[in-house]
Amino acid sequence: MNIPFLDNWRKRQGSTQGHALAAAVEADPDGVTELLAECELLRVRAGQQGLELDDTPASLSALDQLPPRWRDDPEELPWLGNDAGLYLGTVIVRTVPGAAWDIWPSGQPVVRLESGREIDVVAAGLDWAMTGSPELSQVYAESAEN
Repeated sequence: MNIPFLDNWRKRQGSTQGHALAAAVEADPDGVTELLAECELLRVRAGQQGLELDDTPASLSALDQLPPRWRDDPEELPWLGNDAGLYLGTVIVRTVPGAAWDIWPSGQPVVRLESGREIDVVAAGLDWAMTGSPELSQVYAESAEN
């Protein structure tokens, strides 16, 4: 159903949420880092397959090796992909010197490297969940080089 005034409202709300999240990152970067690191669905699904996610690059490689059973559930797939992206970002922020969370005006969390390069980790996580490519460990390795 096409409801033009609802689309306009959503655009305004999205913009407000993006600014609120960006302000939260500036006010309490450690708190936001902890919030984005939760990735509960991904941690549960990995745990069910015997993998404990410890926020290290090795855990990204281990995730890449898991059989993609999540693809069997189209409703869960985008949520798991989002969590995979946030987890990727968490590992980068915690292990790559100078990396930090940033928020685009749309509200999309990204990782900004010391070089100024921005990585849309959520998009990378969604691609990984849906197709297996790029591998999370590959995105991490490219981030660690910059």
